[in-house]
Amino acid sequence: MKTAASLLYRLFVALMIAAAVGSGQYALWERWSRTGDLAEASSGIQGFAYSAFQRNQSPLEGTYPSDAEVAADLDLMATATRSVRTYGSTDHPSLVALAGERKLSVTAGAWLGADHAPNQRELDALVDTVRNHRHVSRVIIGNETLLRGDLEVEELITYLNRTRSALKRTRTPISTAEPWHVWLKHPELARHVDFITVHLLPYHEGIPVEVAVEYALMRYDELARTFPKKKIVIGEIGWPSRGPAKEGFNAGSGFAVPSVENAARFIREFLAHPRARTLDYYLMEAFDQPWKIEVEGWAGAYWGLYNADREPKFPLDGFIVKDPRWSEKALTAAALAFIPMFLIGFFLSDWRLFGRLWLASLVQACAVTLVIGTNVPADYYLTGRDLAGLAGLILATLLTIAVLLSHGFEFGEVLFKHRWTRRFLPLPPHSEEREPFVSIHLACCNEPPEMVIATIDSLAAMNYRNFEVLVLDNNTRDEALWKPLEARCAELGPRFRFFHLENWPGFKAGALNFGLKQTDPRAEVVGVVDADYVVSPDWLSCLIPHFDAPDVAVVQAPQAHRDWETQPFRRMCNWEFDGFFRIGMHHRNERNALIQHGTMTLVRRMALEEVGGWSEWCICEDTELGLRLIEKGYDTRYVDHVLGRGLTPSDFAAIKSQRFRWAFGAMQILKHHLPQMLGPSRLNLAQRYHFLTGWFSWLGDALQLVFVFASLAWTLGMVYLPKAFGLPVSALALPVLAFMAFKAALGPILYRRTMDAPWRDILGASVLSVGLAHAISRGIFAGIVKRHGEFVRTPKGWKAQGRLAFFAPIREEILLLVALLTAIGVLLITHGSTDLEARLWIGILALQTIPYLAAIACQFAAYRPERQPAAARPEVHPAQAPTYAGLEPGHQNG
Repeated sequence: MKTAASLLYRLFVALMIAAAVGSGQYALWERWSRTGDLAEASSGIQGFAYSAFQRNQSPLEGTYPSDAEVAADLDLMATATRSVRTYGSTDHPSLVALAGERKLSVTAGAWLGADHAPNQRELDALVDTVRNHRHVSRVIIGNETLLRGDLEVEELITYLNRTRSALKRTRTPISTAEPWHVWLKHPELARHVDFITVHLLPYHEGIPVEVAVEYALMRYDELARTFPKKKIVIGEIGWPSRGPAKEGFNAGSGFAVPSVENAARFIREFLAHPRARTLDYYLMEAFDQPWKIEVEGWAGAYWGLYNADREPKFPLDGFIVKDPRWSEKALTAAALAFIPMFLIGFFLSDWRLFGRLWLASLVQACAVTLVIGTNVPADYYLTGRDLAGLAGLILATLLTIAVLLSHGFEFGEVLFKHRWTRRFLPLPPHSEEREPFVSIHLACCNEPPEMVIATIDSLAAMNYRNFEVLVLDNNTRDEALWKPLEARCAELGPRFRFFHLENWPGFKAGALNFGLKQTDPRAEVVGVVDADYVVSPDWLSCLIPHFDAPDVAVVQAPQAHRDWETQPFRRMCNWEFDGFFRIGMHHRNERNALIQHGTMTLVRRMALEEVGGWSEWCICEDTELGLRLIEKGYDTRYVDHVLGRGLTPSDFAAIKSQRFRWAFGAMQILKHHLPQMLGPSRLNLAQRYHFLTGWFSWLGDALQLVFVFASLAWTLGMVYLPKAFGLPVSALALPVLAFMAFKAALGPILYRRTMDAPWRDILGASVLSVGLAHAISRGIFAGIVKRHGEFVRTPKGWKAQGRLAFFAPIREEILLLVALLTAIGVLLITHGSTDLEARLWIGILALQTIPYLAAIACQFAAYRPERQPAAARPEVHPAQAPTYAGLEPGHQNG
């Protein structure tokens, strides 16, 4: 009964968590979609500027609307106005006649370009139309012809005069349409027109919408004062509902921001203005024209009061909704996230309530981002090129979401879980007669003999009786490096055996497999330690008792370091390594999904031989072995207790080489074991999760490199083909980068909560982690495309740095940094002063410089001199180890 009640309570709590987060998300959508009070139109619309092209039609491609489509448009416009303005005479020959059938007055246009022949056809068609249709009230010869530079003023005047002569009998007034500043620049043009047709589009001048109507009327009045005897017709006045934000020519004057809300505000304020009834105007424009993206850029498609599907964007009175589809999107996002949120609430019952709400909210935020991205084709008019770019961004978003959620789960488990259920501590040692025999394998290659001898001597000093040590030197050609090791083993007696292997295959795994064949038959456990590790006397005595459990195959102690306190780069390395062993290893150990490491590890010999020893095809043979053992159903244990300390990588080049190898090996393992992770195997769901997502962070680094190259390519397009590359990519890319920034912030927070590390060292570890991103990304891609890699030893300790070698390890990072900074500089010159979208993109490019700046900082740190050593660090024994602060109770570290 109690169990059933507990289950019902968990179900209820999980349901409430999912419902609360989903409802909260819906409420936020609703609040965002509301607008403040806007003016209501007090007069009807005098006229529409009208282009008849439908959503998938374009004069650039020779696709034109049918008479039925034009008639439907005219019927719709006739419900709101009695007048329309057209732009061309040959695109829709029947348009004027169809308008007459609906009692619509027409201001007919003739399109003029740079070529005389099509211009003449336009004029001939216009003259014929006017002569045959009395409801053509006036004509406009050319639209922004001077603004585009298609014709000189004298050429345009010739066309005007020629048309006036042709229409002399009809006495039809004639004009041409240009923005206000073109009329002021060419006042002589006014002498050849019967009325002035002016375009008043404050958006193009970067005028904020709050003052845009008054600004437009101010320009109207300026023309009226300049040409007091000319009637003025406003040929276009309006505001786009989408497009890049523009800054005014006067710095600090604000931005003109396209949006549905701002378009509604401008139109309604204009129609409500007391002067609107006295003006002759055409609203720009009746219907959105997607084809204009190719010639006018992103905003050109979105000037309509109706969208391209002939649906009104906003009413002229009452409330304005920013996104008419907000409810559909909010419900979709809630439905998409509901099951994951419910599962979080149910299965993570050992988390604090706030933690479950936090992770559920993160899932909901990811679902919202995905819904917004997938709805872009419905919200925007996209070309095939845009759709390809969008597909890439959605893929990047999915990968980023996967990385973020895996990090969020780890973050939440460390911070919000009440206690670890699999917490393993050092155990009391066995008596001598119960000690199983242990064979310790120490593989080395081209290592400094004094460093390896220190490791050998620490093994000789262990508080354990039944063990042997096999020193496996493979492929070291210099006798000065391996002969001292041979001599030291001889001095220590028969249980220290030395083997020198010439031209031995298989890298470290090959040497360890050789050692396995030489292992004493009595050995029940095989220990592996790196050549630079000085082990604690209690390493074996306090860990071997874990093998009393027959299913235990691996007992892993953390990696730790010595001699790092006096040099900045070594401090960075120490704390960066320490983070994984204080955080990530606990997270994976909780579900028996350990990452086995090639040092401070103990393996049951029978299990090791059962799975075939060490894999020589993989350059991360330790991690691969651990996965094979878990696939066999064995238990692996992590004891977070420092029982040995090694040396940090010697410099930034060394740790880059190490991370490249680890990332390459991770991809080898992922490719090789993917059938077991996805198909039938003894791996449980949690283990599959960890081994599939455990490398997401590195995949995120690879994604970041792809993003850099894509960003640089897009920037080139923005500079050289600005109209073609006008997709609102910043708005789409910002969530991806926001997620990346959020993920980056999780690390320092976890460090601070779980380790007694000063903020200075947390910052140093974070800089190193970010600075290694490029090396990791290269390793990921190399591991994906290559099958075999080369094991490269990691130089340890401290070595003198040559000044000429400073740039060699970071030359690729420097080149990418220079490329990004160049792109930023070019955009600042070409776009930065007036285009908010470009500034947002500049910010995105600047964020992408961080890994490369971090790499340079790491290289500088590696060149910093050694400080005077502090007092000797006391040896930490199990009984003295401080309590681990991350979870309670009783976690320990060194």
